[in-house]
Amino acid sequence: MRTYTPVPGDIKREWHLIDVDGAILGRAATEIATLLRGKHKPMWAPHMDTGDHVIVINAEKFAITVKKGRDKMYYRHSGFPGGLREENLETLIGRDPERVLRLAVKGMLPKGRLGRQMIKKLRIYSGPTHPHQAQAPKARALASR
Repeated sequence: MRTYTPVPGDIKREWHLIDVDGAILGRAATEIATLLRGKHKPMWAPHMDTGDHVIVINAEKFAITVKKGRDKMYYRHSGFPGGLREENLETLIGRDPERVLRLAVKGMLPKGRLGRQMIKKLRIYSGPTHPHQAQAPKARALASR
């Protein structure tokens, strides 16, 4: 059987608006990653970007447990000796809630050029407003609620 390859002209990209107010972080990230990859479409191919654009609002209001907020750690390194920095989820949400959701979604996308291309279609806003009214995004409810 031959591998199906969608023609770039056949790929129709839609805009989805997702409100994550009160949603569980991992379950919301899973659905966002599915939309970005295009796995919800019948023309999906694992080697091409067939996904849609996703706008996420209220990113600072997703739900996590108290234990996970304390225990889950995020690491980054400056590149210099002794430059490892660690921060728990609770502090990172207070400092940069958009980054928490972006890192969760990025971990669910393919690694390499394809994943970097897909993550560019994700727009995250911590408040209830966004500047993408001209794209007429369709409101999409999370299935995990």
